[in-house]
Amino acid sequence: SGIDIYSMKIDSKVTSRFAHNVITSRAVNRASVSKEVLFEVELPKTAFITNFSMTIDGITYLGNIKEKEAAKKQYEKAVSRGHTAGLVKASGRKTEKFTVSVNIAAASKVTFELTYEELLKRHLGKYEMLIKVKPKQLVKEFQIEANIFEPQGISELEALGSFINNDLTQTIEKSLSGKKGHVSFKPTIDQQRTCENCSTSFLDGDFILKYDVKRDSPGNLQIISGYFVHFFAPANLPRVPKNVIFVIDISHSMLGQKMEQDNTLEGILSQGYLRQFEATNINDALIRTVEMMNEAHKEKVLPERSSSTVIMLTDGNPTSGELNQGKIQENVKNAIQGRYSLYNLAFGYDMDYNFLEKMALENNGLTRRIYEDSDSALQLQSFYDEVANPMLRAVQLHYPINATSELTQNNFNHYYDGSEIVVAGRIIDNDLNSFTADVKAQGANNDVTFTEQVDIEETAKALHDQEYIFGDYIERLWAYLTIQQLLEKCISAQEEKRKNLAAEALELSLKYKFVTPLTSMVVTKPEDKATIADKPVEVDGDPHFLIDVPQKKDHLCFNINLDPGVVLNLVNDPDTGITVNGQLVGKNKVSNNGQTQKTYIGKLGIVNTQLDLKIEITTEKITLQNGRKTATFTWLDTITLQKEGLTMEINREKNLVLSFRDGATFIVVLHRVWKKHPLHQDFLGFYTLDSHKVSEHTHGLLGQFFQHIDFEVFDIRPGSDPEKPHATMIVKNNKLTVTRVSEKDYGKDPSHGTIIPCWFIHNNGTGLIDGAHTDYIVSNLFSTPFIN
Repeated sequence: SGIDIYSMKIDSKVTSRFAHNVITSRAVNRASVSKEVLFEVELPKTAFITNFSMTIDGITYLGNIKEKEAAKKQYEKAVSRGHTAGLVKASGRKTEKFTVSVNIAAASKVTFELTYEELLKRHLGKYEMLIKVKPKQLVKEFQIEANIFEPQGISELEALGSFINNDLTQTIEKSLSGKKGHVSFKPTIDQQRTCENCSTSFLDGDFILKYDVKRDSPGNLQIISGYFVHFFAPANLPRVPKNVIFVIDISHSMLGQKMEQDNTLEGILSQGYLRQFEATNINDALIRTVEMMNEAHKEKVLPERSSSTVIMLTDGNPTSGELNQGKIQENVKNAIQGRYSLYNLAFGYDMDYNFLEKMALENNGLTRRIYEDSDSALQLQSFYDEVANPMLRAVQLHYPINATSELTQNNFNHYYDGSEIVVAGRIIDNDLNSFTADVKAQGANNDVTFTEQVDIEETAKALHDQEYIFGDYIERLWAYLTIQQLLEKCISAQEEKRKNLAAEALELSLKYKFVTPLTSMVVTKPEDKATIADKPVEVDGDPHFLIDVPQKKDHLCFNINLDPGVVLNLVNDPDTGITVNGQLVGKNKVSNNGQTQKTYIGKLGIVNTQLDLKIEITTEKITLQNGRKTATFTWLDTITLQKEGLTMEINREKNLVLSFRDGATFIVVLHRVWKKHPLHQDFLGFYTLDSHKVSEHTHGLLGQFFQHIDFEVFDIRPGSDPEKPHATMIVKNNKLTVTRVSEKDYGKDPSHGTIIPCWFIHNNGTGLIDGAHTDYIVSNLFSTPFIN
């Protein structure tokens, strides 16, 4: 196809079961015409994507995480304008697909980078991380690299590939020492071939890491920057006796009939006896099962401290008896009354997963999909093994009440052997020196308690000393768990409550930048052509220069009246090499009564000599020149891009945010004007944030005010307009007459603006600005007046 994926790297960092994975794929178009490049990865369903970017010819386009609806709208807009964006999800058994395709020119290169995070679950005694490997072609540099850091120490580590045969096991390198584990897999291009001289790759399947940690105590507490996580997995406890009743739907499914034939269940239940009864429908079968369990408990056939579970295999489609699903859910919940757990194993092509999931969640259980495949029996066995050994019941985990908040779920029906309970939360008492976790539960023979205490500073210091750790991983782990649990609660909640839970989950998803079922990642791609849409908005106002003086909690403002076409120097910082110039545009017609025509800023030129960068912003488009390369965008784009030392974000038809590394951030607001209006033209507003980050030598019409400015105002007196009093101002040793007026500031709210009262300095700012206003005139948009 001419597209050569020459590098694919999967880099995993796991800190305390929390995995942060970065997939980087680089491709080049070796054809002589432009080609479509496809980036397609499969991620575990339990993972959340947190970041995506693509870099084409040195410019990076960042994905934006937005609320699902907003994302869909932005995506549809991009599609309607012909530059499709990436946003695809298709699901497999344990994975879902993320796909982005982009058109790149002949000989161009593209780099895709996708980051996702997940909390690894302990399953039958091991944490498992699944990496799907499927490059679909031979890749010159292919590597998987994983670094694991576990404060408790790593007890075992294995790495296996479903596609790796004996000759290739030596391509997996593995090392383990104390708290650190490392795995790398770097097959050469020849080792990737399915046969000698073949061009097909055998890299196709699952690469799985499994490990466990050392457990000197039943639990482990970790604390970093105000968040804690508690891992609880006690070992060597006596097993709680269990009672299981299976409910099997054999009505219309191959699987039910097949299970009858091949005795799958008898394999699973080699330790118990089977007593069968027939029921014709889901509702009756479950009610009858619960009655059986009640009777057995009542007649003390079952041990007092035993755990009772109902496991139902069905596709969840009631075909006879009670057909109303809501009614069935209600009946079952009333019958079980929280005493037993209901696990639903869902199978069949037209299974009703949502119905089964809600019913299980309302009864302390969960729902698993069983795929009708040659390994169906194995899937059942594997699920059963997970819940086969309850060690504790009614597990409650307690933390200092007044010192913690926003806890994730902290009571659980069961603790099963080989699993792990994880609780995280925020510590709100900053003076706390030590932290205690108390766990109470019902064991096989008696009630048990476990207590753990740690010194907060010591734990934090021990973790901080590790270069393996990525930042605020406990906070992210807490957010990940909280979102997962809120989404789960949404399933069984009533409408009003569900809205609140979803809103909370959405807020966290956006704050921590997680792609969850409520958010989407949108990637808008570069384009060459675009049309400008008109918006009927009337804007009134001319280049009022508005200066915020935070020390005085006040604002100053002035006007510059010059002819359209004149270019003024606004900001000029000789130390960082940043210059901003603005060109004035006038009203379309000069008014008859000879008033000076109002002027606006119609074009901006921003130069950064250190980065060899020129940016021209007009009311139509934004042009980026870097050396000899040029990229053009329009106000219809919503794009975030990064270049060395610069981030630029365009918010469609609203504003543009330009941040220089170690420097100020500039905001350019687009003011669209009603096209039929005779007197107005579209114009731009220019605002500066972080102006303290520019050097003290900065000058320019606006730049001179980035440093502290002092003024005194006295003798406030009525003016000719009662709304606008006059006053006397002393500033820069000049005594001026000023007027109180109101200005609109569009920096924070580009759509509506905020009304700001300010002291207006007359005559083009004379007395406030250094020199005369005409001193700031420069010859063109990219003039750099005072830079040596």
